[in-house]
Amino acid sequence: MTENVKKQNFWARYSWIMWAVIVLAFYVWSINGLQFSGLQESAAEVSKSIMHGLFHPEWSYFYDGSGEDLFSLIFQTLAIAFLGTFVSAILSIPFAFWAARAPRENKFHLRSTSGKFILVFIRTFPELVLAIMFIKAVGPGSFAGVLAVSIHSIGMLGKLFSEALENMDRGSEEAIQSAGGSKADMWVLATMPTIMPEFLSYTLYRFEIAVRSASILGMVGAGGIGTPLLFAIQTRNWSRVGIILLGIIVMVTAIDFISGTIRKKLV
Repeated sequence: MTENVKKQNFWARYSWIMWAVIVLAFYVWSINGLQFSGLQESAAEVSKSIMHGLFHPEWSYFYDGSGEDLFSLIFQTLAIAFLGTFVSAILSIPFAFWAARAPRENKFHLRSTSGKFILVFIRTFPELVLAIMFIKAVGPGSFAGVLAVSIHSIGMLGKLFSEALENMDRGSEEAIQSAGGSKADMWVLATMPTIMPEFLSYTLYRFEIAVRSASILGMVGAGGIGTPLLFAIQTRNWSRVGIILLGIIVMVTAIDFISGTIRKKLV
């Protein structure tokens, strides 16, 4: 008995060494897999041009009334993120109930397991890949961006919503059931009021991510601010790159602050 206790104490005290060796081995393996070919001869000159453009942005591009200026495209980017998140938040609810396990349900129940599998399958497609696919189907533009954001967001929000359902406090449901209430009464008076704040919080969090994603989708032709950013980089118009990046930073920072403030009040 004492020998077993000594072995357990030895393992508890020195097991971190084994894990440290494993992690170090993974780091070495990852670094050895990188192929570094050195810096380009023009790296210093290009870096200098980029920094000059970032600190001397093209302010005239902010708004010129053409609909292709920074303000208009930032607004379009926000619209893509908002509409994609709004659509996915609604469509994610049935997926969440499909994937969520009931309190007395075993871990590998067919209904919840199949729902979780579908949500995992949806999440395997990155938004850029979905955007390229939808561009082939509906043509380039913001509509393809909305479809890409909404489909990918279903996989993310469905997972978060289902976990919220599994972990929710079911005391109010049991109270209504014991008082003779129907399943509809439990749904309206207990389930939805309990989970709705968490659903809204997750939706706002997903909107923050969608704003960043929508800023990039334009690089493959799915609308938003990404398209002029790509053109400006290709033509080495670093002053325009500077004003576009400045606009994206302000937009993302403002959305994060507003969304974070609202989520703190919800949860």
